Amino acid sequence: MSSQPEYILEQKLVEQLQQLGHKKVMIRSEADLIRNLKTQLEVHNKKTFSEKEFEKILNHLSKGNVFEKAKTLRDKFHFIKDDGTSEWIEFISQDHWCQNQFQVTNQVAQEGNFKNRYDVTILINGLPLVQIELKRRGLEMKEAFNQINRYHHQSFNSGSGLFNYVQLFIISNGVNTKYYSNNAKQTFKQTFFWSDEHNNNITQLDQFAPAFLEPCHIAKMITKYIVLNETNKILMVLRPYQYYAVEKIVDRVRNTDKNGFIWHTTGSGKTLTSFKASQILKEIPKVEKVVFVVDRKDLDYQTQKEFDAFEKGSVDATENTAHLVKQLSDNTKLIVTTLQKLNTAITKEKHGNKIDKLKDKKVVFIFDECHRSQFGDTHQNIKKYFKNAQMIGFTGTPISEVNSIGKIDGAPATTNRLFEDCLHKYVITDAIRDDNVLKFSVEYVGRYKEKEGSNTYIDTDVEAIDTQELLESPKRLEKIADYLIAEYGRKTHNGTFNAMFCVSSIDVLQKYYDLFQKKKEENRHNLKIATIFSYGTNEESKDATGIYEEPELGMVAEPQAQYGDSHSRNVLERYIGHYNEMFGTNFTTKDSQSFYNYYNDIAKRVRSKEIDLIIVVNMFLTGFDSPQLNTLFVDKNLKYHGLIQAFSRTNRLLGEKKSQGNIVCFRNLKSATDDAVTLFSNKEAIQEIIILPIEDYIELFNSALNSLKMVAPEIDSVNSYQTEQEKFEFITAFREVMRVLNVLKSFADFDFNKLEITEYEFEGYKSKYLDLWIERDKSPEKGKDSILDDVDFELELIHRDEINVSYILSLLANLTDSNLKGDKLEKKKKEIRDILSGDAKLRSKKELIEKFIEENLPHISDGDNVNEEFEKYWNKEKNLAFEKIATEESLNKDRFRDAIDDFLFTSKTPKISDTLKLLEIKPKLTERNNIGRRIIQKVQDFVEVFIDGVAS
Repeated sequence: MSSQPEYILEQKLVEQLQQLGHKKVMIRSEADLIRNLKTQLEVHNKKTFSEKEFEKILNHLSKGNVFEKAKTLRDKFHFIKDDGTSEWIEFISQDHWCQNQFQVTNQVAQEGNFKNRYDVTILINGLPLVQIELKRRGLEMKEAFNQINRYHHQSFNSGSGLFNYVQLFIISNGVNTKYYSNNAKQTFKQTFFWSDEHNNNITQLDQFAPAFLEPCHIAKMITKYIVLNETNKILMVLRPYQYYAVEKIVDRVRNTDKNGFIWHTTGSGKTLTSFKASQILKEIPKVEKVVFVVDRKDLDYQTQKEFDAFEKGSVDATENTAHLVKQLSDNTKLIVTTLQKLNTAITKEKHGNKIDKLKDKKVVFIFDECHRSQFGDTHQNIKKYFKNAQMIGFTGTPISEVNSIGKIDGAPATTNRLFEDCLHKYVITDAIRDDNVLKFSVEYVGRYKEKEGSNTYIDTDVEAIDTQELLESPKRLEKIADYLIAEYGRKTHNGTFNAMFCVSSIDVLQKYYDLFQKKKEENRHNLKIATIFSYGTNEESKDATGIYEEPELGMVAEPQAQYGDSHSRNVLERYIGHYNEMFGTNFTTKDSQSFYNYYNDIAKRVRSKEIDLIIVVNMFLTGFDSPQLNTLFVDKNLKYHGLIQAFSRTNRLLGEKKSQGNIVCFRNLKSATDDAVTLFSNKEAIQEIIILPIEDYIELFNSALNSLKMVAPEIDSVNSYQTEQEKFEFITAFREVMRVLNVLKSFADFDFNKLEITEYEFEGYKSKYLDLWIERDKSPEKGKDSILDDVDFELELIHRDEINVSYILSLLANLTDSNLKGDKLEKKKKEIRDILSGDAKLRSKKELIEKFIEENLPHISDGDNVNEEFEKYWNKEKNLAFEKIATEESLNKDRFRDAIDDFLFTSKTPKISDTLKLLEIKPKLTERNNIGRRIIQKVQDFVEVFIDGVAS
């Protein structure tokens, strides 16, 4: 089918939007936009404004960034009219979302540093709130996404900045259509398909429009289903399954007294869903309180922090039961607490009198991960105490009769028995299909030689004494420790990500930890390793069920005779001592608050990648999210929800390089994995959830390579490309090769020799790919849009974090060795040149570093002096480049220096108008734009070459 030109797509969409109820309006410029805004606000507020009054409104609307404008949109505005009277107006009706003024326009021109035309804009009450960018069929959606990112930098801020009121972006090529909220710093992974209630994606633009862009629905999404995240100052729009879940919950509470639960897979954003549900529920008059309940203190901190991020101050910390009782008895509408505190509040007589008034009121309880401790008496206690309680549960792994271990009235305790109906379902296969979580790569490691010499998988029957001895034998544990150290770099992309190691018991954890410490002292690795565990009862059989019944964290300071094992506690105290030395902290097990703070500090450092490997028994295997974590090493028995929960620690999204969650099993969990996947999706889902074996990826690689060879049979074929289309085809073909190689490299037995291309040849193609990236990036004065402008080169697949200028200098220091001469020296120099050519971030510095190698390095005899000499050389070259730009462009040097500092501080592209102020002589009007763009490019190039990636 031939590609549908963008203007036809645009025309048809505008016609369809008119049929849906949006009125067509002709807006071609900022002046038209402002005139229309005045008219629409007058209609919406049923008032007329004088020019002076409207100027006050416009000044108010012009203030702030995207986040602040999102608040302005939702707030009412008070101003004094010309006659001295007071007036309030609103910019959008939130309670009656259908009662707004809806318009559609297209091809609005905005001029900032560049002149841009926006495809289709939906205006509500005159403000541009939805921006739609279209690409012709056949082009990647990512290009429309990248185009909008360009608009962010180039023109959204221009004039009165009204386009910063855009709440939602829609991108489409006709066949695929996605939406996302207005945040300048988000990735393509944060764009979503809309779907129906049963998770069937609605991708075609002509079907998406009536489902999503119909006036009432789009206004409802903007007013009810965008959350303002106060901590990160960003807008967060709900995904379709989150929207349907909240709608179902609200309907359940408004119209029935029945309970219900939401089955949304782990990692799909249950906290955002439950927050939005809580926020809407607390506004329902007949609802007295909304209580969000987590089942362990270690979840409380994270959930509360996330709730607070969505809307600051919406949650009061319930530090103790007395504080919880106070919140229950006063007018606090939304409370976050733990199941344990709630149980204490309703079972202790001294608290009961204070909260008796709630007994017959409608109190809604929302349970996070409702499959754990609620299976005890606490759940029943809540039901008995609150006569009109309504229970809503969230779970990623519901309990059925197959995986139930508890009883209710003699029958197996299941999620259905506790919470009645499943209101909405979004399972792991849905999430993987929608790119909301990653697939898993599961590898099984652990053969041992039997006496007769045959290779056999480890027997995993934990009841067998001889196998138990084998599983915990020092020889086996040491082999696993060595394997983990050897594989860590491959699995984590050389430390770009980090890993977790879960083991069967505290005794085994201690053995592993001590092994890693010993090997660190022997300089076998330099990993930063931390651990945490509760030192209570400790049986393999318990954690094998996957039900993590650890004592609440507060118990660790209780008398050891009552709660557990003094040996474990002393061991943990010693390990915390190592941690304190590593990070300059002062935690202990002797104080329950200090231990809780230790838990939170570890969580924070895992998320910020300060810890390379965390070793656990049960803790952190559930309720802990860290996108930086991509690998789970497993030496324990897991099954059903315990297995899925543990595996799911690794599958959060984070950029192109994180292509899957890596699971490395040192026990044969194959059938347990198949059973768990079958239980929580279906039998056929295994291949959708777990990535293919290495042989299949080699086939995929060779297929992608064949496509590459069709557009570039030889490396030098790229040199002869005449058209942008040829370059575009090469870029997309090589990018696919890189994507598959990125997955292949994570396999333990990956070897380039298995591929139909040598590593040398691959590096040659990569070099040409980077040449095209630089060529695309260095053409600021071209008069027309290029199809390469919005292509995503996915450079993170090429750049390796550990390769930077410091790394190159360490290699150069080795070249000063007097034994390196002739061919040996030239070979080493070539290796360094290849690294410079092959890394995206070093490529811009290649010429200058090569000059240093040829002209300066021969005169340095001591490798220890390389850094100092390089710094002198670099500063000299930097000053020469600075002087050259200032002279060529006739710039005031002080102002030019300030402009570079500003660019480094804000990371924002300078405006042309500001850039022109650097000039000593005012340019002609006709030349201003070209000169401004040229100077901006030179500033960016200067920073990229001399400052980015160079230690000060």
